[in-house]
Amino acid sequence: MEDKKLLIAGVDEVGKGCLFGPVFAAAVILSKENEIKLLNQGLKDSKKLSHRQRHNLVPLIKTNSIAWSIGQASAREIDVFGIRDATERAMLRALEKFSSPPDLILVDGILPIRLWLGRQKTQARGESHFASIAAASVLAKETRDDLIKRLARKYNCFELEKNKGYGTEIHRKNLIKEGATKLHRKSFISRLEIN
Repeated sequence: MEDKKLLIAGVDEVGKGCLFGPVFAAAVILSKENEIKLLNQGLKDSKKLSHRQRHNLVPLIKTNSIAWSIGQASAREIDVFGIRDATERAMLRALEKFSSPPDLILVDGILPIRLWLGRQKTQARGESHFASIAAASVLAKETRDDLIKRLARKYNCFELEKNKGYGTEIHRKNLIKEGATKLHRKSFISRLEIN
C-alpha cells in the first residue's frame, strides 16, 4: 500500500498593522509540481509583486492548488481580543474550511498558531522560503485589497483605495476631523497621537 503524500498548507495573513478593516488570512496546499509551475509563472512574496502581477496570479494559484481558502477576523474582534488573537482566528478560519486538516502547516513569521492542534512550523519571511506561503500571501492580499476598494466608495474621505486602511497622513488627519467609522480599529486609533 502506498503512503499518501503529506498535505502541507502554507498560511499567511495581511492587514495586521492597518487602522481600518478586518485582518485576512489565506491557506494554500500545493503539489511539488504546481509549486514549480507557479514559481515559473512569477510567484513570490506578495510585497515584491505589483498589483497587476498579484491579480494575474490569483486564478493561477486557485487553479493549481490542491486546496485554498480564506479567513478573516473583523475590526471588532481585533478590538475585543487583540491583534494576535484575531490574526490567529483568521488563520484558523481559513484552515478549518479544508475538507480535512493538513498534515503540517507552514506559518509565516515567528509566532505559532496557539489553537492549532496539528503539526506546524513557523518561518520568518516564509514567503521567500515556501511557495505555499507566497501563494497564501497573494490570495490574502488581493482578497483584502478588493474588499477595502469596495468599502472605499462608502468611506470616501480616508483614501482607502490608496492606503488600503493603513495609517497614512491623510487617513489619520481625516480620522481626527471626521471621526472613526464602525470598521476602524478603536484599539489602534486610541494609540494615535492627536495634535
